Amino acid sequence: MTGGSDGTGGSEPETSDSLRTFGAVVQALRVHVGLTREEFGSLVRYSKHTVASIELGRRMPDPEFIELAEDALGNTGALRKASPHVSRQPGLAAWFRMWAQLEANAIALWTYECRVIPGLLQTEAYARVVTASVPPIKDEAQVEKQVAARLKRQELFLRRPPIAFSFIIEQALIERGTGGPEVTRELIGHLLERATQFNVELQVMPLRQPEHAGFDGPLQLLETPDNKWRAYCEGQRGGMLVSDPPEISILLQRYARIRSQALTPADSRSLLERMRGAA
Repeated sequence: MTGGSDGTGGSEPETSDSLRTFGAVVQALRVHVGLTREEFGSLVRYSKHTVASIELGRRMPDPEFIELAEDALGNTGALRKASPHVSRQPGLAAWFRMWAQLEANAIALWTYECRVIPGLLQTEAYARVVTASVPPIKDEAQVEKQVAARLKRQELFLRRPPIAFSFIIEQALIERGTGGPEVTRELIGHLLERATQFNVELQVMPLRQPEHAGFDGPLQLLETPDNKWRAYCEGQRGGMLVSDPPEISILLQRYARIRSQALTPADSRSLLERMRGAA
């Protein structure tokens, strides 16, 4: 996957064909039952402006909206059936879009990365460098599209109810100095800022670690609202969504071991402070 372990190739997201189609279905059902946007908004506990954003394909519908909208619009089942196919990030690779949809509703999201700073933690400057660095050569429009999609995913940090984030990154990723000293200093400052967020746990795997459970590569895990776990693993040109319980168990064990081998969150922050001073 090119430049960011997020399939790029999360205020209101960029629109897409699937968002516009979903919004048109909501609007058609609302008109069919004879509700104004304000009346419908009262039933689904959203303002008429939010309803308009969803109907125009500018806002991603969340699960609560879908369930309340079904009740208000006749329980046709159309919105429930359509919602899994809605994608808000046209800059994401096709194989990553299903994972991105799961992310949007996750209650916990765990990420171990050994190749590049995770997309959710990248600065714009860092994202631009890594996106442009990986062949095939991209024109400016392609780079901007992928960077924009990656940065939109970071709106997950503002989601309510909040997601419980855990990140484990290799110290070597920062030591590499991707983009030069200025980009690296900005990146470290951004990591430190994220590390102080109440729902974020950030750990650094030190350069010297005699035992390491992450030799098989990067790993992402998430917990769904119904307390099921899913995993995502990727390579150079594709990714794999994992839902088989025995496989999930193995990956959870691996993540737990990696977490125990990394520096504590407090020690990780101290290391990042020292690295910022030396960058």
